[in-house]
Amino acid sequence: MRRVVTSAAIGQFVEWYDFTVYAYSAAMIAQLFFPGEDPVVGLLSTFAVYAVGFVMRPVGGILFGHLGDKGGRRGVLALVILLMGGATLAIGLLPTYQQIGVAAPVLLVTCRLLQGLSAGGEAMGSNSLVAEHAPTNRRGLFVGFTYSFANVPPIFAALLILLLTNVLAADAYSSWGWRIPFLVGGVISFIGLYIRRHVEESPAFEATREAKRVTRIPAVSVLRDHAKPLAFTFAMAALSGLGFYTLTGYFVTYLTQAVKLPSNAALLSNSIALTIAFVAMPLAGLASDHLGRKKVLAAGALLSAVVAIPAYVLAGQGTLSGAIAGQALLALALGIFFGPVGIAFLEAFPTRVRFSGSAIGYNGAYVVFGGTAPLLGVWLVERTGSLLAPAVYMAGLAALVFVAALLMPETYRRPMLDADDLGPEVAAQEPTAPATSASAPTH
Repeated sequence: MRRVVTSAAIGQFVEWYDFTVYAYSAAMIAQLFFPGEDPVVGLLSTFAVYAVGFVMRPVGGILFGHLGDKGGRRGVLALVILLMGGATLAIGLLPTYQQIGVAAPVLLVTCRLLQGLSAGGEAMGSNSLVAEHAPTNRRGLFVGFTYSFANVPPIFAALLILLLTNVLAADAYSSWGWRIPFLVGGVISFIGLYIRRHVEESPAFEATREAKRVTRIPAVSVLRDHAKPLAFTFAMAALSGLGFYTLTGYFVTYLTQAVKLPSNAALLSNSIALTIAFVAMPLAGLASDHLGRKKVLAAGALLSAVVAIPAYVLAGQGTLSGAIAGQALLALALGIFFGPVGIAFLEAFPTRVRFSGSAIGYNGAYVVFGGTAPLLGVWLVERTGSLLAPAVYMAGLAALVFVAALLMPETYRRPMLDADDLGPEVAAQEPTAPATSASAPTH
């Protein structure tokens, strides 16, 4: 169990580290790969390449979900982290536009495509492996813990880049220093690959394969037979995506550009907020093991809706203390929601389509609500002239998700392996399977 959780936590870290370190290095990448007279055009081109990674996430979710539901979680997750680490390492080794011309941005786009593709399979795949290994009364805790590692990369990447830019001369950083964060990400991912090669396959998947209940085309089965859990997964992932990218991708920009807070104060306050979310998530996951997923998800969504506007009001004061208080308030509310959301995605589907179903709903919502969060936040402030416009948007979405959480079925006592995975003949010989499946609360 320790090895399974460690491999999943490293995978979560690398997945978000790849995206974060690219965003934090955007200005330097624009100079080196998209040179031109207009620096704004170069920066926009760099962020367009950043967006390519999000577009590929649903593709990766379908592809790796298919492979994971047909051939097993373990081998697919080894492939995912290998692709992710290889693409990140490759960015750190790429020749620049000055060295090979237009081939440089083409290669950069290729690396981002691979990063996005692999990221589409990482979160739900690694968490599936954790959930299917974990004891029933600790699934929320273990998945909440591994899921919480998505909050660490922004802090780590910011501190690493801050260290490099202060230690190295400007010429040295632009020449080779900017490559170090990407090379570090590659090395960490290969450590994760080594650990994953020594992790056992999911017991639930092995039982499904033994019963010859592996689905031929999982994505089709999800759309045909599991539309309702797919809709609930998309709804929960909508707030998860918006909340996560608001904290990690937008708030620093909001504080520096809209509120005019110094960048050091913005980064410090944001790091404190992410640390609060990191601590809150496994605790909320543990609470959901005892109280149920619905209650904790509904509480987190309602709290997020209530505190969104006050949090932005505090953060908009233009002081370090206000920025810390506002972001901490929002991070606590969202952390309570984030804690059980990962396991709720997984419990919504049977083992035979779990990877595909959760990955399709999760990645689809992250493209629509997560990838657009920074851009939409900037646009709303500029369009309305109000610093509270992004807060109103978040509060409205959180309120809708609160209603969806009240309507979704309860799953915290549902077994990872149910009658649908075993088939009617095998299930009839397994007294615990149909009994626990039938007794799973649906209110």
